[in-house]
Amino acid sequence: MNENNDRRREQRLRYYWPIWFAEDFNRSLSQGQMVDICSKAAAFTCYSHEGCPYLGQYITSRFSVPHYGPDDSFDMANFTRSGHVFRVDNVNSFLRRVAVQFAEPLPFRPGEQNTLESEAGQVLQPAMA
Repeated sequence: MNENNDRRREQRLRYYWPIWFAEDFNRSLSQGQMVDICSKAAAFTCYSHEGCPYLGQYITSRFSVPHYGPDDSFDMANFTRSGHVFRVDNVNSFLRRVAVQFAEPLPFRPGEQNTLESEAGQVLQPAMA
């Protein structure tokens, strides 16, 4: 993918952590690996077998996201989100990369946590001087 053509409105957090998903959470869940996430969407890889989501499918996923504190420590915040699959790319003959848009956004911007805190500090510094 050409990074110069990136039209994203929000920076993504890239990390590799398990994600579980299914069309119906009352059935067996499939596991994938998170690739990146923002407050409104996520991308993950999964094996290209019958349980891999397809374009336009509505799925529910369960995952954890690092939530950073002011001292660069972090906790894992757990989420369950439903949404539509808006892209499926073949990585190779075994893996697919799936992008899903959440019906309800996350309560924070995972890829901009440190940016927002440092910008807030810069804005507050002159006011304290």
